[in-house]
Amino acid sequence: MNIIIYSTTTCPYCSMLKDYLKEKNISYEEKLVDQDEKAKEEMMGVSGGFLGVPYVVITKDDGNRESVIGFDKGKLEGILGS
Repeated sequence: MNIIIYSTTTCPYCSMLKDYLKEKNISYEEKLVDQDEKAKEEMMGVSGGFLGVPYVVITKDDGNRESVIGFDKGKLEGILGS
């Protein structure tokens, strides 16, 4: 499983999301859209132009992709099976 979090340096929900994943020992890659124009453009492409953070893209081992807007703990638990 591969998890990418698009976030900003000042987003409190991004921090809550990262803390939640760390508590569960789930690794992720973070892309800061407020500091990296390439990451911002990438996020716009995968999200259909959405710029709210956190925006999470989870690619499962079978290749299926799921997206989560915001820190939606219930949706994350459903996808991650935790």
